[in-house]
Amino acid sequence: MAQRGGPWTSRRGVLIGAGLAASLPGLAIGRDRGPPRAQTRHGPVQGFVDDGARAFLGIPYGADTGPRRFAPPVPPAPWTTPFEATAYGPSAPQRAEAGATSEDCLRLNVWTPARVEQPRPVVVYIHGGAYATGSGSSPLTSGARLARRQGLVVVTLNHRLNALGYGYLARLAEAHGIPGFEDSGNLGQLDLVLALEWVRDSIAAFGGDPSRVTLIGQSGGGAKIATLMAMPQARGLFHRVMTMSGQQVTASGPLNATRRAEVWLDALGLAPGQIGQLRTLPVERLIEATRAEDPILGGSLYFGPVLDDRVLTRHPFYPDAPALSADIPMIIGNTREETLAFLGNDPANRDLTWDSLPARLTPSQMRIDVAPEQVIAFYRDLYPQMSPDEVLIRATTAGRSWRAAVIEAEERARQGSPARVYQLDWPARLPDGRSGAFHTSDIPLVFDTLAAEESGVIGPQAQDMADRMSGFVARYAATGDPNGAGLPDWTPYSLARRETLILDRPPRMENDPRGTERAWFGRIPYIQPGT
Repeated sequence: MAQRGGPWTSRRGVLIGAGLAASLPGLAIGRDRGPPRAQTRHGPVQGFVDDGARAFLGIPYGADTGPRRFAPPVPPAPWTTPFEATAYGPSAPQRAEAGATSEDCLRLNVWTPARVEQPRPVVVYIHGGAYATGSGSSPLTSGARLARRQGLVVVTLNHRLNALGYGYLARLAEAHGIPGFEDSGNLGQLDLVLALEWVRDSIAAFGGDPSRVTLIGQSGGGAKIATLMAMPQARGLFHRVMTMSGQQVTASGPLNATRRAEVWLDALGLAPGQIGQLRTLPVERLIEATRAEDPILGGSLYFGPVLDDRVLTRHPFYPDAPALSADIPMIIGNTREETLAFLGNDPANRDLTWDSLPARLTPSQMRIDVAPEQVIAFYRDLYPQMSPDEVLIRATTAGRSWRAAVIEAEERARQGSPARVYQLDWPARLPDGRSGAFHTSDIPLVFDTLAAEESGVIGPQAQDMADRMSGFVARYAATGDPNGAGLPDWTPYSLARRETLILDRPPRMENDPRGTERAWFGRIPYIQPGT
């Protein structure tokens, strides 16, 4: 991130601030050359200048969840002294490295252009991390360049994760007459609803247009968006969506989610009748216990949205696309070598042979019931030039990571409200030197954050690709149509042609890319992992 804080000391900065304060009374740049300020629904905030944009970081949109653990979120108490919004707020408690963490994690960040004469489109980014990890505080998702170069108001945010946000305790608590856990399986989603209500009520003070709110989410963030699309509580709070390698076809059923809660309680040494003690145990113990083995999926415990018939009353994209959001434009994106991000840095997945490859194509990697020998024979016939290492990545991508994107695109087409679909082919490089269009590699291109240490984007024309992607995001946020400079005619996805924008140099439209792989894996039943 660029250097924070400091007053606007140039004459141009004073003129911009004066004009802005006159045109948008809710937003003020100090005429005394002070830092930017804005009046939110809860109280005033004071930010700083970040890479030519105005930034406001760590703004509370909800009260501390610690005293209200496992309860729906509520707004923060109002304040009158300007909140110093000059540093990111804490991330949600989690096992991953995420900087400072706290249950007081309902915080968001806003970047807005230096000059706002008319209300600007708003992009709200929801972070990934499979409902378990992540934050809106990554250098890869800094909104400064999107705000400055594309004229957008950009919001990133934190919300409750893992067992604190998605631990379904309702059935166990009810069986033992313990109140207060009724919505525990979808608290993270309710946090997102509260954040979007904050955007609706306060974003105009930052120059944003609350009638043009676009949700963008990568990986778990895209899955959270797909879930919001099926939630009546979120209706009217956003107007277009873009998911990047993140889908949610089905949610967890209540019985599987309860089994996970039982395993978690057992790891904590608690019987179901002691469930009330979860409210007062140290949060570190709660997080550490999520390492217990998942009884359905294997690996550590999975927590995600639950079909609880309260917050979530239907599966997000099963048996069809939700009618609730049929009128909302949608972009569905994926990357060609998604699983390179998960498998590529593992030495066990390098220098494979045709004899050693079957042992790597396990159900835990493929996430479907298919014989690895059949998968290998299919790829060796289709792509005889591929190495065993390459087959591992392409097969696990097609069978595990791409399937849900195809299903969502198909269901939107059947609904008569087709999505636009892209596939990123532009490569990035992993720390071990392997390259490909892997999971997360579209984030720095969308945010135009190629200079961030973790971007991994390679090639002398990477900036051109970032300009194209951040540009179509800006057009989409403004009008609902991403078409324009530097793109071919990007038509919606139909079942007849499966139109897909290939993001490479140059970008091009293709009908049914990787169609043979899609059809081959389409023969095998798919249930979203974890659900």
